[in-house]
Amino acid sequence: MYRPEELLKKVNEALEQLPYDRKPASLYEPIKYVLSLGGKRVRPVLMLMGYNLFKDDPERIMTQAIGLETYHNFTLLHDDLMDHADMRRGHETVHKKWDANQAILSGDTMLLQAFERIEACEVDKVKDVFATFMQTTYEIGEGQQLDVEFETRNDVTEDEYIEMIRLKTSVLLACALKIGAILAGASKEDQDNLYKFGEQIGLAFQLQDDLLDVYGDPKVFGKNIGGDITSNKKTYMLINAVNRANASQREELMRWIDAKTFDRNEKVADVTRLYDEIGIRSLCEQKMEACYALAQQYMAKVSVSDERKAILKAYAAAMMKRQS
Repeated sequence: MYRPEELLKKVNEALEQLPYDRKPASLYEPIKYVLSLGGKRVRPVLMLMGYNLFKDDPERIMTQAIGLETYHNFTLLHDDLMDHADMRRGHETVHKKWDANQAILSGDTMLLQAFERIEACEVDKVKDVFATFMQTTYEIGEGQQLDVEFETRNDVTEDEYIEMIRLKTSVLLACALKIGAILAGASKEDQDNLYKFGEQIGLAFQLQDDLLDVYGDPKVFGKNIGGDITSNKKTYMLINAVNRANASQREELMRWIDAKTFDRNEKVADVTRLYDEIGIRSLCEQKMEACYALAQQYMAKVSVSDERKAILKAYAAAMMKRQS
């Protein structure tokens, strides 16, 4: 069994060796740039780990793992464009370094590369792999659309938010594990239980992101905390604060949400204080723990030994304790 850091090294080596020999080179330069910016590579590592539960040669599916990472970075490229974000992982975003047209064209090409790499698997696995990947790409688009629509709503419910992050974030982690299992020849039951495990880990992962944006250490988190508060992003934190606040707390929250001009530090401090008063941090932590506990139930049903599961379970546990 490979350790996550060993698989991460293999993923990064494979990304560095990708050929960029098509023309015009200007179309592919932003793709090479995006894929060189680093990151945790959680999705390809999860795919390789899902495969490695059942078989001992995960390098065999590296092309598909790189395909999933290509797709993930395509979504980030377009997200940055939609959000008018200037920075990603400490570097200029593609539309900032080049322009919006280049971001769209290179992003579209990344999507094609992702499909090509995912499809390049054993013939008898293509149908199931592609069906899983196609379903995931549909759902991620649906989740992104819901996220956009939530920006103009102040009545988003907790259930609606959980469904949105399931679609936008969780399903790609679940997809990674399931495709790894499919390529390893695992049973349908094991594929489905790994998918559900990944789905719950993905929910906890995004809730952790919401939490870190408010309570994280900026030096470790890698960016200023309070970005979600400043932009009124409908997170688990804000939604529950609005729904659970008393009359005076809600009035203060809505005043900050409706404010067109404000001092950033003052808004972040005041909204964080309201979160503390309402008990939002512990509520979010409890939800994360519930998702993580449910994930463990699905993992317990996967029909491989506890010894083989140990590395994947430890990797998931580490994801829950991350500070960035």
